[in-house]
Amino acid sequence: MKSRWLNVTHRGAFLAFLGLTLLGVGTSRADEADPPGRVARLSDIEGSVSLQPAGVQDWAAATLNRPLTTGDRLWTDQDTRAELDMGDAALRLGATTGFSFLNLDDRTAQMQLTAGTLLVHVRNIQPNQTYEIDTPNVALSLQQPGDYRVEVNDTGDTTVVKVSAGQAQATGGGQSLAIGAQQMVTFAGTATVSYASATLGAPDELDSWSAGRERQRQESASRQYVAEDVPGTADLDTNGRWEPTPDYGYVWAPNVVVAGWAPYRFGQWAWIAPWGWTWVDDAPWGYAPFHYGRWIMWNSAWCWVPGPRYVRPVYGPALVGWVGGPRGGVAVGIGVSVGWFPLAPREVYVPGYHVSETYVRNVNITNTTIVNNTYITNVYQNNVTNIHYVNATPGAVTAVPQNVFASGQHVARHVMPVSREVLSTAVTSAPPAVVPSRQAVLGAGAERAVPHPPPAVLSRTVVATTKPPRAPVPFERQVEAIRANGGRPLPRTELARLQAATPVAPVRLISAGGADRGRAQIPATPSRASAAAVRPGASQESGSAARSRAAPAASFTDREHALQNSRVPPAARADRAPPARVETPQAPPAPQGRTDRPPSAEQHLPPTQQQGFYHDDPTHAQGRPPSAPVNRPPAAAGSAEQYSRPPPQPPSQEQRYRPPQAAPPPVREPPPPPPAYRPQERPAPVREAAPPPPPVSHPQERAAHPPPPPSQPSKSEPRESAPHGDRTSRERGER
Repeated sequence: MKSRWLNVTHRGAFLAFLGLTLLGVGTSRADEADPPGRVARLSDIEGSVSLQPAGVQDWAAATLNRPLTTGDRLWTDQDTRAELDMGDAALRLGATTGFSFLNLDDRTAQMQLTAGTLLVHVRNIQPNQTYEIDTPNVALSLQQPGDYRVEVNDTGDTTVVKVSAGQAQATGGGQSLAIGAQQMVTFAGTATVSYASATLGAPDELDSWSAGRERQRQESASRQYVAEDVPGTADLDTNGRWEPTPDYGYVWAPNVVVAGWAPYRFGQWAWIAPWGWTWVDDAPWGYAPFHYGRWIMWNSAWCWVPGPRYVRPVYGPALVGWVGGPRGGVAVGIGVSVGWFPLAPREVYVPGYHVSETYVRNVNITNTTIVNNTYITNVYQNNVTNIHYVNATPGAVTAVPQNVFASGQHVARHVMPVSREVLSTAVTSAPPAVVPSRQAVLGAGAERAVPHPPPAVLSRTVVATTKPPRAPVPFERQVEAIRANGGRPLPRTELARLQAATPVAPVRLISAGGADRGRAQIPATPSRASAAAVRPGASQESGSAARSRAAPAASFTDREHALQNSRVPPAARADRAPPARVETPQAPPAPQGRTDRPPSAEQHLPPTQQQGFYHDDPTHAQGRPPSAPVNRPPAAAGSAEQYSRPPPQPPSQEQRYRPPQAAPPPVREPPPPPPAYRPQERPAPVREAAPPPPPVSHPQERAAHPPPPPSQPSKSEPRESAPHGDRTSRERGER
């Protein structure tokens, strides 16, 4: 055996250096026409889920582990839920949900929700990435990692946005609305959009299921061996075991496999543009080991070797070598059959689709640890001919008739033996030139009848702030071009030339600058459901003019309860540095009250309790104290009203809450007690008068009932007749 190229004890340092090197590689792409480095895995299906792949009009049964990309549509039937795993985010669909990817690449995840419920858990957002959910009346931009829930009713005129954690920006009707954590906003209407805000209620069954799925991933033991953004890592925990090896570090081996099992043998091939032939495995854990890393036979068992942990992985449709593909422009092979085998560590994966040399380097060095960049380029350019593949053996090679391969049928039922003589001459790194059939695009579920979404849901227009790409090329036109291209996938530039000018879905593009023209912000915890209409082209006022608009009428008890809850300071956030404290000026401001409640109902907290918010919190942009999350039932649907301007209030009547300021103690005698509590005066023994107690200031009482000027005690009246002297004189009289 050759000497070890990398010692296990030094692998951590090498991977850290490799990760830093790849940071520069990943950000500078040599060819923008390269395919994306990420897709969405259909990771869980409970019920009936239908799939309409990009470029076709037919619907088929969705299969587990199917990679999804731009233009793919999903429909979940009654009592159904599904999960999509993107590595850095998870999407979970409820029943009767119409969902599609308007755009999915390395920078953008633009999703369309025409009906139903969508839960999105964003684990990580890179600086150049955007997440957008487009609905019939608002476009929602996810700005922070967190948990988001979006619901669209059956008629498509109402959207409910719930933010459990994170920050989102909703744009619709000409304006933009910031939605923070623990908030729920209901948007109604399409041409004229109104919104009503409330706090989150208790989680339902779908929320609990989503939280359980996410908790399973967070607690996965396989995360310590696999890169963070590899989808399907948690499925490895209960289906295999991790073992250390001297040459490859920790490897994963499946627990139970059938006799004659080999990687890339139990599943089917699907044609997914722009990659072309893509492997879809049958095993519930069969995603990460077949699109990332390499396979090796170790200790008489098949083991998966993951890629480096410290780099962002690049998705591969199938990391295999081929038997029977073209070599040097001359077709050689095994008759009318197509064969393949899993690549081992240190072996170069050669894409069968048009890519740049930078992409070839990225897809290899992020999925195997021991690869030389120069060697990668030489293999890709076919400058190396004497390549020895470790797994090119009869037990590892899987071969099927070409018609089985081209039609996307299950492979294990049609496996053919391959002799060593054929393997000695027909092994190549290039995939075969086989034109796909329509069934290969629809997948293994093309033969089953599946439920379709209603036509109104399928053709429903959504609003978007990001311009989606054009509609995918119909498969019939692709097949003609693929034949002309020698049976190989079309470059993305050629696909773009064949695309029509229509967008991928009915989209009404709106400006994302609504926040610049006028940005509405929802209080951190609304005390009651507030409603406002967002009219196209209208701009919101700022400052006191915007805050003086009338709200729906509420009872005095509701306003009193709301004011009490709005005084609670927010809890400290661990993900931010301690903010600068707001200094309280010494001079008290002029007293101001609220127009919707009497001054006697004003309640103030000490200044130390009103300075606990962060200066960059958008919910305190106007200097108002934050409010704590309070679980209340959502407001009735009829509470939303059109956003109209009330009659202007006089400046002296416009009174808003301001933090109480520290004021110097007033220089005056304490006020006399009420007559009802003044006892009968008695003569008291003459003694030296005690110093008066410190004055007690009651700002609220003085503001509501200003006391009369204090009167000086008469000479005949003893000192003990003051409010605090009655008790002393009475006790001495009794003694």
